[in-house]
Amino acid sequence: MKLEEIKVCILRIEGTNCEQEAYDAFKALGADPEKVHLKQLIGRSPGELRRELDEYQVLMLPGGFSAGDYVRAGAIFAARMKSHLAADLENFIASGRPVLGICNGFQILVELGVLPSFDEIMSEAPQAALYTNVSGRFECRPSYLKHENHGKCVFTSLLPRGEIVAIPVAHAEGNLRFPSESEEEFLMRLEENDQVVFRYVDPNGDYAGYPWCPNGAIGNIAGICNPEGNVLGMMPHPERAMFRYQHPDWTRSGGKPDAPGDGHVIFRSVLDHVSKRF
Repeated sequence: MKLEEIKVCILRIEGTNCEQEAYDAFKALGADPEKVHLKQLIGRSPGELRRELDEYQVLMLPGGFSAGDYVRAGAIFAARMKSHLAADLENFIASGRPVLGICNGFQILVELGVLPSFDEIMSEAPQAALYTNVSGRFECRPSYLKHENHGKCVFTSLLPRGEIVAIPVAHAEGNLRFPSESEEEFLMRLEENDQVVFRYVDPNGDYAGYPWCPNGAIGNIAGICNPEGNVLGMMPHPERAMFRYQHPDWTRSGGKPDAPGDGHVIFRSVLDHVSKRF
């Protein structure tokens, strides 16, 4: 499949606010992204605006504060999707097509039960939660991530394992947690299934606490995938690091300002995967 033929559904509702950056990231690489409101997928829009999830090769849930993040971050968006699109979403994931959730999108994927998704595509109830940051505040800062995946995740297939990338965070609820009685078991299962994709580290690549781990997530985890590797949720924002000039040190690090930034590889990897598989 040619790049320009890859259709990307960037799904939004009221409160989503990172859809334009997500659109621009895929568009810059030659794909065909479209900003789609949830109502367009569930038959609550005029006929000419109706869309079907099956029309797309990639689904992305961007960041923001969907439905005001009332109840829990991402919970309302997830409930609406699950009540109207559960079968379509399960078929989409089962077909191997990639799903990316960034920040609020990660929260939505967890609330949907498609991450960590140990035993089924979509669990009946969430198996994890993204709690309030241990700092008790909204954290908007540069962060360093170490790529931990051994090759399963299609969104990091072009990123060498162990590579350190600088990608910013901007969230108040990014503290990944599991039920207290199952934390050690779930963390072990993530490791055994090669589902840990990114961990927060300091500039030297060492695991560290606050501020390098900005939220207190268990195991310093910044991003996980499903067991099959085609669903990725991550709290940092790679769409905000597509070019060098978006990095805080770009004037000191040399090179061309419009050269690829550290977030570029996430989008390039998934498009490379889709172009070869479909």
